Amino acid sequence: MNTCKNCATELKGRVDKKFCNSYCKSAYHYEANKNKKDSLFLDIDKQLKTNRRLLKSYNKSGYASINVDTLNAEGFNPNYFTHYWKNSKGDVYLFCYEYGFLKREINQKKKYILIIWQTHMEKKK
Repeated sequence: MNTCKNCATELKGRVDKKFCNSYCKSAYHYEANKNKKDSLFLDIDKQLKTNRRLLKSYNKSGYASINVDTLNAEGFNPNYFTHYWKNSKGDVYLFCYEYGFLKREINQKKKYILIIWQTHMEKKK
């Protein structure tokens, strides 16, 4: 007779049955997948959401600046962004959804200039 893969109780019913109930089936698969590495898509999505959350938290007014080391220490990674915008001066702002940043050196300190996406930034057709 077969036993449950999760709790080892004796199984009754179908010959090919592997679990005694849905709870044991769910618990078994949860434990089996818990230590698996996230897929590339999930890693990228997680980093984009972290970047957006941090940019939002430090940019309450719509325009702000913050020390690069401060933001990076909290998990911000400038290599992950959703799109970019080039202003009339030629500065290229990188965006995580609606929150943008531009790396600049101000008074010998590396800072990010933070902005929020605005309608005038849309491409004109």
